Amino acid sequence: MSQIANITVFDGAATPVSHTLVAVSVTRESGRVTALWREGIAALPVYAQVSVSMSIEQLKSKVYKVEQRTVVPVMEAILNQNAAGYTAAPKVAYENTVIVTGYFHQRADIAGRRLVRQMAVNLAGNISTSVAPVTTGPLPELFDQLVAPT
Repeated sequence: MSQIANITVFDGAATPVSHTLVAVSVTRESGRVTALWREGIAALPVYAQVSVSMSIEQLKSKVYKVEQRTVVPVMEAILNQNAAGYTAAPKVAYENTVIVTGYFHQRADIAGRRLVRQMAVNLAGNISTSVAPVTTGPLPELFDQLVAPT
C-alpha cells in the first residue's frame, strides 16, 4: 500500500498558485478507508484550510466505490471595524467542493480502470490529443489499483 505523504497541487487561478496539502490521517471505519490531507497555512484556522480526502470501500454488491473530494473554503471579507475599533475575525462563508467518484466491478482490471479514469480526466481538462496516463500518485493508485494510502 502507498504511504500517505504530502501532496503539491496547483490551483486554477490566472497565475496558478502551488498548494501543499499535508497528510493528516488515515481512518478505517466499517470497511471504508479514508485518507485526509489539508493545507497548513498558519494564518488560517483548520476549518478554513483547503482539504482533500480519498476513500475506498467495497459495497455489498462487491463493487468498489472510490472517491476523491476536494474542498476549498471561501472566507468572508471583513471590510470595516466597529465604533470601538474592533474588527471581527473572518469566518468561512461557504465551501466549493468537487467530488470524483468511481464504481468498479470486482472483475475490472487495472487497465480498464485506468482507461476510464484517463478519459474522465481528459474530458475534465478538455484534452483532445493523446496523452500518457499518469500512473503514480494517490489518485491514480486509488482509482487504478484500488490501493488506499496507509
